[in-house]
Amino acid sequence: MAIIELNHVSKTFPHAGEAQLLRVHLRERLLGRKRSNPFYALKDVSFQVQAGESLGIVGSNGAGKSTLLSLVSGLCHPNEGTMSVGGKVAPLLELGSGFHRDLTGRENVFLNASMLGISRKQAHERFEQMVDFSEVRDFIEEPLRTYSNGMILRLAFSVAIHTDPDILLVDEVLAVGDQAFQDKCFARIQEFQQSGKTLLFVSHSTTLVKQFCRNGIWLDHGKLMSAGPADQVIQAYEDFRSEG
Repeated sequence: MAIIELNHVSKTFPHAGEAQLLRVHLRERLLGRKRSNPFYALKDVSFQVQAGESLGIVGSNGAGKSTLLSLVSGLCHPNEGTMSVGGKVAPLLELGSGFHRDLTGRENVFLNASMLGISRKQAHERFEQMVDFSEVRDFIEEPLRTYSNGMILRLAFSVAIHTDPDILLVDEVLAVGDQAFQDKCFARIQEFQQSGKTLLFVSHSTTLVKQFCRNGIWLDHGKLMSAGPADQVIQAYEDFRSEG
């Protein structure tokens, strides 16, 4: 059963420098003028992810990988096509997204947990587990602005994985921090997979994609170039890069 499905999905953004003032949009609409061609971050993308599947997403910078995860997480919506996502989603996208730098680590745990769809009661019940896993207990009452990037990663990953999501989205953030904690995160991701949950994994490391994902897709300039077994998709991607 598909837990994620995209049908001819496109996501556009205005080109940099285009006026975004409301009066400009209204004037163009009233006069029947069309704006200049938008930038397609994703264009006519269709694929399915089955429940319990781990899907690796590869592509160069600007390929549309992060935009795709933003769509799945509900942070933005497609301009064209349809998509459906079933179950609770925990996104680990931009480092510290959903956190507030002036709040303490403790306050950010409850803030981020609520944004990920768990109640304050549930957050209280899981708080000690979150803090223990994050290894930042000595700083949990300090404002987030005093944290290093590695500490923010520890807290963000810990909150996300303890919200018991059906779908975990990981976008390169695990490249931050020390190796020991990365290994701890990877072990927790494997436990997540073994429990039958769904993973979407973006990484420039094709070795990690092969390690964690049976299937994969390759995006290039917003277009879906290949989909299938991860080994085959990565080989096609690497062959393309070597030719370029």
